[in-house]
Amino acid sequence: MILRGLFLSLLFLTGSYTFSVSQILVSGKVTDERNDPIPYSKIYLKNMTDQRTICDVNGYFELRLMPGEYFLVVNATGFQERESYLAVVDKPLNKDIQLFPSTIKDFGEMDIQSKKSNPGREIMLKVVEKRDKISLWNYPHSVEVYIKASEKLDRKNQPKKKQKKTEVDVPFEDEEKKAADLLAENMNLAEVQLTRNFTPYDKVKEIRNAYELRGSAKNLYYTTTVKSNFNFFENLLRIDDLHANPIMSPISSPGILSYKYRLETKYQENGKNISKIKISARSVATTTLEGYIYVVDSLWLIQKLELRMEKGNLLKYDYFTIYQEFDHQGDSMCVLKIQELKYGVKYKSEISTGSTFAAFSNYNFNPNFGTKFFGNEVAVTEKEAYEKDSIYWSEKRQGVLTDEERKFILVRDSIFEAQNRKEYLDSVDSVFNKITFLKVLWFGIDHRNRAKKNQFTFTSIASLIQPIFIGGPRINPWIDYFKKWKDERTLDSYTQISYGFLNRDVKTDTWWKYRFDPFHFGTIRWSFNHNFDVIRGYDAISQIYKRDNFIEATKTRTALDYEIFNGFYIDFDNEFSERRSLKDFKFLTWLDDAIPNNDPIEFQTYQAFVSDISIRYTPRQKYMREPYRKVLLGSSWPTFSLNYERGIPKIFGSDIDHEYLQINVEQTFKLGTIGTTSYRGNLGKFLSARNLRDPDYKFQRRSDPIWFSNPLYSFQGLDTTLPTIDYSMEAHIVHHDNGAIINKIPFMKKTRIGLVTGAGVLFVKEHNWLHYEALAGLERNFKISRRRLRIGLYGVLSDGNQIPVRATWKISFALLDDRSMKWNF
Repeated sequence: MILRGLFLSLLFLTGSYTFSVSQILVSGKVTDERNDPIPYSKIYLKNMTDQRTICDVNGYFELRLMPGEYFLVVNATGFQERESYLAVVDKPLNKDIQLFPSTIKDFGEMDIQSKKSNPGREIMLKVVEKRDKISLWNYPHSVEVYIKASEKLDRKNQPKKKQKKTEVDVPFEDEEKKAADLLAENMNLAEVQLTRNFTPYDKVKEIRNAYELRGSAKNLYYTTTVKSNFNFFENLLRIDDLHANPIMSPISSPGILSYKYRLETKYQENGKNISKIKISARSVATTTLEGYIYVVDSLWLIQKLELRMEKGNLLKYDYFTIYQEFDHQGDSMCVLKIQELKYGVKYKSEISTGSTFAAFSNYNFNPNFGTKFFGNEVAVTEKEAYEKDSIYWSEKRQGVLTDEERKFILVRDSIFEAQNRKEYLDSVDSVFNKITFLKVLWFGIDHRNRAKKNQFTFTSIASLIQPIFIGGPRINPWIDYFKKWKDERTLDSYTQISYGFLNRDVKTDTWWKYRFDPFHFGTIRWSFNHNFDVIRGYDAISQIYKRDNFIEATKTRTALDYEIFNGFYIDFDNEFSERRSLKDFKFLTWLDDAIPNNDPIEFQTYQAFVSDISIRYTPRQKYMREPYRKVLLGSSWPTFSLNYERGIPKIFGSDIDHEYLQINVEQTFKLGTIGTTSYRGNLGKFLSARNLRDPDYKFQRRSDPIWFSNPLYSFQGLDTTLPTIDYSMEAHIVHHDNGAIINKIPFMKKTRIGLVTGAGVLFVKEHNWLHYEALAGLERNFKISRRRLRIGLYGVLSDGNQIPVRATWKISFALLDDRSMKWNF
């Protein structure tokens, strides 16, 4: 089979498949007690010493065995050896094996590269042997944390005002004011005071007592401890908002096998002998750490560490450094005292340099946590946290501000006070509301009422005219309205009236959206439309503009969205419409020769009342509580959803009668250190179709030419739009290696190119249509303006029972979401 050959080729690309006719593939993963991979574990068959292998850096192994019964022996440095029974039959077998820590006696023989004694490595072996005892993360505790995050901006092409006077003529206070204004524009600063509560494993609750932001927090990192925890006593650091892959810790059993250690020097400090050990990655295939770890001899405690991450898989920054300093309570535990992060990114005309200082104090290792203290709510910020005065901060920050930061705070606070006077605000509003030629021509006319906290926006001349539209050119004036209350409630609306010159017709749209409960995402929506409507709203770009995709509809719609409990959302939607054919409309046809088009569908005018109920649930959804809203942090569980649509007859003269049910499951997760995997499955079926009209059919989206559409929601090689009234099933999976696989090729790491593989399958019963495809591609991230752009080139091989096998090439462009730090797929 050609398709099978494609899959084998893809698996060969990822280094995870080797072909054999007579033997059976036995594969699996070796993990530790926390399900993190153990690299370079040794695997052999008992009484068959010639049958052996070593796991790769991700703990993955393969063996090829004849059918029969075997005893598999697995050992790894620092873990108890394990023997496992294996029954091999006539099909591939997956065998995952979990190892548990043991007392470390001798790591030396596991050093693959070195022939001579390595003092640095021997010291780290002793540290790793005591890791579980000396790590504060193995003990419940609470701690007070002060965080200061700052950013300095160096704008290379910042325009300079022309000086009309000589330097001598400019008064000193004017120069000082200019310097202060420049500092206020080119610096951002956030301060946080919180109590962090923790109990193993990884149960955390952060109580924010104070928060002060001066400027923008967009490029500031680590202003909360719940998104990223730099715990180097874990095997893997999972810092999803910073790095594309989990990072192997150098203070771990797997780390001993993944890093090189070299003793650089010894010195005395406060009566203790300190060893300075340099670490570097064994393999350039993985984007890991480099730097120094300082160890207290004989106690084998970490004194401090200085580590650096280069570009590689950093999502946003060009570099990132971590400094940690520890206290040693009773000479038996490493207690984090200070953490400093330095990071930055260079744009075309701007350099952002950031740093975050965190001080940890007043540890309590005998906390009294209630049985329900920890849960999915991992952080709480009360309203009072934003109202702390300067006296509070002067006591809490403990003199860690630089002279420049002190000056910045004074400048920003004075500017804030000046800018919040009524006279100043009125002058700003006056300038903002002033009507200018450019606003009328291009930007649109805005009017803001600060007292009422609302704003209107009126159409500009440029956006007034639609030269090319279904039914000919149109003119469409519009107005937008937005209001926000102090408690985060919002009201948003848009109203448009348009006139078509070709058909002399008037159309109108208006919608209103009221967020009445921001914490539970409670929203009421209402709309009225007398306009064109589409039948296949999510079709290929080569089809969506076709005239047979358009009808005329007059409809009103009401909807309610609400989170019933954490992670469980329900949406109600009711729509009544009158639908009409466009058969008597006039169209511009002069583009039909260049861009082929067709005729609109013909049907009798009818009424439709459609009710829709959607339920969506993400178990164990983590979140942060703000005074009036919640910030979602995701979950390790999939999202399950169910949608029920009912076309109800007779209500308001409705002519339709149908029922449709759809279930869906989707998830994105990190697959150890080998990348990010996303999958989505969908099953839909019409329970009844007594009177089903064209706009209510369900359509399988046709593929775009050249463009690589989201592979979790579409196919790349489906050349037919498939309407269905029975059931259909589709499944998709995509894996981004984030450089973990392709970096094994010499010199490829410097290119920062990543490999993506995936597959999809579709079955539509009534057409007896089975479609499946596999894809592989290369992707690279680029900086564009202040955003991250990902460009991808993909090869796709498609096959099925209704089409011949075909191969195509596709290209995609995607922007990184600055808020979630995620791509669209």
